[in-house]
Amino acid sequence: MRQRLFVVLSLVVITAFLLTPATRAQAPQEVPSRGQAVTFNVVEATIPDMQAALASGRVTSRDLVAAYLGRIAQYEPTLNATISVNLNAYSEADDLDRERQQGRVRGPLHGIPIAVKDILNTTFMPTTGGALAFAGYTPPYNATVVTNLRAAGAIIIAKTVLTELANWVATGMPGNYSAVGGYGMNPYDPRPDPRAATSDGRPAMGTGGSSSGIGTAANLWAGSVGTETSGSILSPSNANMLVGIKPTVGLISRWGIIPITADQDTAGPMTRTVIDAAIMLGAMVGPDANDLAGTNRCIVPPNHDYTRSLRPGTLRGARIGIPRANYYVPTTNPATGGSSGGLNAAQTAVMNDAIAVLQREGAVIVDPANIPSIVDGTPANSFLTFGVCSGLGNARGFDTQCSVVLKYGMKRDFNLYVQSLGPSAPVKSLTELRQYNLANRPRGAIKYDQANLDISDEMNLVTDRSRWEADRNKDIFLAATHGIDEAMITNQLDALLFPGSSSAGIAAKAGHPTVIVPFGMIPNSPTAAFPAGFNAKDQPYGVSFTGTACSEQRLIDLAYGFEQATKRRVPPASAP
Repeated sequence: MRQRLFVVLSLVVITAFLLTPATRAQAPQEVPSRGQAVTFNVVEATIPDMQAALASGRVTSRDLVAAYLGRIAQYEPTLNATISVNLNAYSEADDLDRERQQGRVRGPLHGIPIAVKDILNTTFMPTTGGALAFAGYTPPYNATVVTNLRAAGAIIIAKTVLTELANWVATGMPGNYSAVGGYGMNPYDPRPDPRAATSDGRPAMGTGGSSSGIGTAANLWAGSVGTETSGSILSPSNANMLVGIKPTVGLISRWGIIPITADQDTAGPMTRTVIDAAIMLGAMVGPDANDLAGTNRCIVPPNHDYTRSLRPGTLRGARIGIPRANYYVPTTNPATGGSSGGLNAAQTAVMNDAIAVLQREGAVIVDPANIPSIVDGTPANSFLTFGVCSGLGNARGFDTQCSVVLKYGMKRDFNLYVQSLGPSAPVKSLTELRQYNLANRPRGAIKYDQANLDISDEMNLVTDRSRWEADRNKDIFLAATHGIDEAMITNQLDALLFPGSSSAGIAAKAGHPTVIVPFGMIPNSPTAAFPAGFNAKDQPYGVSFTGTACSEQRLIDLAYGFEQATKRRVPPASAP
C-alpha cells in the first residue's frame, strides 16, 4: 500500500508543479488548448480523435499526459489501476511535440499516452510482475514490444496492476491481485466483496485477469498492453467492456516479458474501440531475433496497418459459425458422463441479440457449427477431457490426465527470463523465487500460497521433455487440428462467435487469434449470493470473434463491423 500512496502523491506533486494555472483550474479530463478557449476531453476519446486534435493544434502531447495523469491521481484511490508511473512522461511528450512542430509525425501513435502490463520490461519504470521478490526492480533492457511502441511515438505513462506473475503463482488468487499491487477494482462496481468467505479485499465484481482493463475502461490512458497465456487479454476485456485482441502466438515478440510459457504467451492491445486496438497492434507486431520461439509465423500487412480495411458493411456475406455445444448449451464430457458448459438465461439473451445483429447486417449464420473435439464421444479425442495441470491436485504423479505444457513451460521460460537479466536479476531461478517467497511469507509474499510455482519447479526439463512434447502435440490436435481449424474448414467460416471470453481456453492452446467487442450487461450474481441490500451492479459481457492462425485482419474487420452496428460500450459511472 505504500507504493499506492507513492503513486498518488507523486502524481499530485507532478500535476501541481508542472501544469499551468489554467490547466489546474480545469477538471482533470479537460485539456485547455494553448491560447484558445476550445478544450479537448480525453474521456472516451479515440486515438484518431486525439491525433486530429494534435494535428490541428488544439492540444499537445504534454496536455494529454497532464489530463491522463490528473485522472490517475483522481481515481487511483478508488480503482487501484496503476502499479507505477513514468516520471519522465512530460519530457517524452515535449520531445514528441517538438518532432511534430518540425514536421515529423511517426504514425498514429505519435504522442499518445498508453500503459503496459507490469510484466513487460521497462528500463524507465520498475518491472515487478507483482511479485515481492521483484519489488522496485528495474531491468537492464526493454521488452521488444515496449521498444516498438516507443519507436512508433507512444508515451508509456504507467504500468498496470495485474494478477501476480500472470496468474501462475497459486490457485484461488483473485484476478488483478498481487503482493506488490494489492487488489485492483472493477470500475463498473468498485466495491470490495462483502461476503464473509471472500472479504479479503478482492472486488465484488471480477476484473478478469491476469492483465488489467481497469485503467483503460476508466479512461486513465488511451489504451493498454496486456498479455495472455489462456484468457488474460480476453477475460479482463470482457469484464471491463473493452475491445481486446489476443493475437496469433508468435505474431508479437515475447522477448522481455515475464513468461508462463512461450508455447502460448502473447502480448496484445486492450482499448475502448476496435480502431484503437488495430492501431496499437500494428505498432506491436514484427519479427524479433531475440524471441527464440519465433516471430515469423504470420504475414504482417503493409506498413503494419490493420486499419486499412475498416469500413461499414464488413459483416455482409461473412460466414459466422455458432459453436453451440459447450459454449452456448451444455454438452457431455465423454470421460465422466457429466454435463459441461452452457449459458444462463441472461447470457443467452445477450448472445441471441448479438446473432440477430449479425443477421441484420447481412452475415450468414451457420448454426450450429460445433467444434469437433467438443462433441467427439471418444475421450482421447475430446478437448473437454484434457485440461491444464494446475494446483497441487495435479502435482507429479497426479498429472496423467492433463496437459503439463504450462507447468513445464513456466520452469523452462522463467529460468531463461531471469538469466536474460544478467547479474541484476533479483532471483536466479524459479527455485530461488519459491525460496524467497517462503522466507518472506510474513511480508505477504504468497498470501494464496504458490501451488503452481511448486508444481512447475518439480518438473525436470530433461527427463520430462518428452512428456511436454506429447502434451503440446495433443493440445494442438484437440484445440486446432480437430478443434477450431476443423470447424472453420468444414463450415467454410470466416469466424466463430463465442459468448464473452469463452473461447480463451481452446484458442490459447491452438495459438489462434480472437477479437472481443463490448456488447451487453448481465447481472453479477455469484453462486454464493451477496448479502441482502448489497445491490450488485450489472457487469459487462462481450462477444468474441475467433479464427484460425494469422486471421487477425479478417477478425478485426468483422469486429469493427459489429462494433459500428451496435456501439454498446458504456463508460463506467465511477470515473466520469
